[in-house]
Amino acid sequence: MVVWRYSDGQRPNVFALLYILSMYISGWLLFFVDSLIFNMLAILMLAHSMVIAAYMLHECAHNTIFLKPQWNAALGRVLMWFTGTCYGNYEEIRHKHFRHHMDKADVVSFDYRTRLANYPVVVKFMQALEWLYIPILEVMMHALVIVLPFVKKNRQQHRWHVLTVFFIRSSLLLLLAWFKPIVLVYYAVAYLIFLTVMRFMDVHQHTYEVFETLDQPRGKEAEQFDTEYEHRNTFSNTMSLRYPKLNLLVLNFGYHNAHHVKPTTPWYRLPALHHRLFGNDRTQILPFKNLLKSYHRYRVQRILNADEADQHGLQGGLAFIGVDGVSFLTAH
Repeated sequence: MVVWRYSDGQRPNVFALLYILSMYISGWLLFFVDSLIFNMLAILMLAHSMVIAAYMLHECAHNTIFLKPQWNAALGRVLMWFTGTCYGNYEEIRHKHFRHHMDKADVVSFDYRTRLANYPVVVKFMQALEWLYIPILEVMMHALVIVLPFVKKNRQQHRWHVLTVFFIRSSLLLLLAWFKPIVLVYYAVAYLIFLTVMRFMDVHQHTYEVFETLDQPRGKEAEQFDTEYEHRNTFSNTMSLRYPKLNLLVLNFGYHNAHHVKPTTPWYRLPALHHRLFGNDRTQILPFKNLLKSYHRYRVQRILNADEADQHGLQGGLAFIGVDGVSFLTAH
């Protein structure tokens, strides 16, 4: 029986899934060891297992793992529990991400920037937390997945799902806290690290327009951009080209131009595809060290920033502010 979509997919995908499972379980177990060193190690293990789980969820959305779409969907829903995004709906996550590819834009149900700007006190508070490297904007976006079904009429059908997941997750966390209360702090830190890594990889990958059309059928606004525009406004933020195995830390997600050229290419083939498509052309590659500097420099300003398309003078990423709130994990 053929299970995998690609004949060479069994080994890398099984390894990735076993890595997620082993690191996630080991992380939780090490939380209960009376050793601060082991506890800190557990935080990193848990955070990285969630990172890999998120990018495997991305693979499921593109149906690159299993032969049958329903198998990818089933695995995707399981991975949502590992990443804490299980309050959302898998098909809506997949729909949003496909609109991103098809419309060549950041397609959302609402642009939080215009709303948030009306509350300057809240903005100041969030900016203070972002200055402290606490990704409060990403926390807000994930929290909205829980809130919106009770606010927006077109999401009311998700209320019972949200309440059920909330009851299950809160019960498990309270049970763990009953044995060792500090575990909740460890998990919170691990989750914030996870959100930070995911955002760091997202904020500099596009200079796309933001369209509030997610809850609508595709319109004429989606017809104005071609593949040349897509490539021009997409950037690859690999961790290293000299040492390509380092990119496995984020499941090769940094090969973003290659991914947009052929979205059905599985994660383990992206380095070869990138080399075949672009060779030594580094026009769209933003050096990792430059992005670290710009991520730090613009961490406060980025909250309300919306990049314009076809920007010039990005200085290899040094002058690239980037955008928050564009994670594929939040379908709104």
